[in-house]
Amino acid sequence: MKTPLKYGVNPHQGKAFISNSSEDLRVLNGTPGYINFLDALTAWQLVMELAASTGKASAASFKHVSPAGAAVAAPLSSEFLNSQFLGSGDPSPIATAYARARGGDRMCSFGDAVAVSEKVDESLALLLKSEVSDLIIAPEYDETALDILRRKKSGAYIVLQMNPAYEPPATEQRQLFGFNFEQERNSVLISKDLFLGTSPEVAESLLVGTIALKYAQSNSVCVAYDGQVIGLGVGQQSRIHCTRLACDKADKWMMQFHPKVQALVFEKGLTKPDKANIVDQYLLWDELSYLEQKDVISKLKIVPESISRKEKVAWVREFDKLCLSSDAYIPFRDNIDRAARSNVQFVAHPGGSVRDELIKNACQEHNICLLETGLRCFLH
Repeated sequence: MKTPLKYGVNPHQGKAFISNSSEDLRVLNGTPGYINFLDALTAWQLVMELAASTGKASAASFKHVSPAGAAVAAPLSSEFLNSQFLGSGDPSPIATAYARARGGDRMCSFGDAVAVSEKVDESLALLLKSEVSDLIIAPEYDETALDILRRKKSGAYIVLQMNPAYEPPATEQRQLFGFNFEQERNSVLISKDLFLGTSPEVAESLLVGTIALKYAQSNSVCVAYDGQVIGLGVGQQSRIHCTRLACDKADKWMMQFHPKVQALVFEKGLTKPDKANIVDQYLLWDELSYLEQKDVISKLKIVPESISRKEKVAWVREFDKLCLSSDAYIPFRDNIDRAARSNVQFVAHPGGSVRDELIKNACQEHNICLLETGLRCFLH
């Protein structure tokens, strides 16, 4: 199979194509580009591994070759539906998996690549119809769902179908600056055996977070809760910056369920991205300039009362069994101190550093359960 691409990584990079000796990947709609396929094929691996490890329908939302979110299927509460600006209904399991994956970070999921582990049904297609998204990859589509997706983005929405039985070669190659690289593919399976001694609920969250890291550009740190990613820091040169990003995002995710956020009343005509931006600004209210506050107020029917620092700290403490995973060992205790501020109670990392004892001591001080997996999962 040789498929011409719209263009390479940038529009000025032509002569781009993707090739494979099999016919396992099909383009059902749209004209994919280089990055579209990078996102789709990386996200596909994540959801298939997550589904195999948990036995649940799984979904991922990808941007720039890293997950913005990932989750397994679970019922959606009324508070979650409100936080995601979704109406009531009875979504299918695969639709709930994607709603939770996208809802892990609505802002970063804007214009995402979607991957799901099961057939795309009408429920998921209708959810995607109202979201800003660039493509989807799935094992199968029902007729109604495919018709809905083919009409998205004026017919330009990219729809890919992947054979779930496809197995890649044991080795992988790449070329950089005229030099060829070859290595064994990272085929190690992340299973619940890595997290023995934890509850099934905690093990599932650690699975989601750690598998997400396996397909995120390193360095990376992930915070997961209730079977979904709620904060991911990727591509940073220092571990603490990954941790700060992941925990800051997790804090915002938890705060969207605060009664004051849930009570925000938006002016008519605002899109979901508009509303997500307003919520993000509202949570930073005391840091905004007068003009920024004025802009937010103009889009709300009722002038909101800001949430104090004390209220934010107390609200985050309401969430139980938060898990943090790191794709490589945690070198300094500042990562643990930052995680504790977000009420993280379980930390998984490979271990193997000369500073391991310092990390163990920091976790004991914060009453955090530390798990050493012995497994590094860099992606470069």
